[in-house]
Amino acid sequence: MILKVSVLNILRTQFFRYIAVGVWNTVFGIGLYWLAYLLFRESVHYLVLAVPVNILAITNAFICYKLIVFRTKGNWGKEYVKCYLVYGGGALVSMALLWLFVDCFQLNPVFANIVGTGLVVIGSYFGHKYFSFRNRGILPGR
Repeated sequence: MILKVSVLNILRTQFFRYIAVGVWNTVFGIGLYWLAYLLFRESVHYLVLAVPVNILAITNAFICYKLIVFRTKGNWGKEYVKCYLVYGGGALVSMALLWLFVDCFQLNPVFANIVGTGLVVIGSYFGHKYFSFRNRGILPGR
């Protein structure tokens, strides 16, 4: 019974919701790119396809973070822009970590990317929690 209560408490935490939504966002983004590539690969360069896909994927992430993870009732527009800033900052940090781990610490690039991504995911949680979705109020019933 104690284990069941502990597991339920973990499942209700904001950080667990962040990880669960992150898994969904990853599946959504990869699936959306795959679909766009299948539909448009003959006429649109694969890098160009990434632009609208990323806009949609980040928008999906923003909505999920706002409503499911952080449950804020703040200004949608401001939080949306802040969310993009956190994602942009995360991308820059991820590239810097990749360079550091590969060029300075001689790690395998794939492994370095996994480690860097893990660190950026944790950092992004705090960026979204304290910047994008700083708690100015909780949605009713949450």
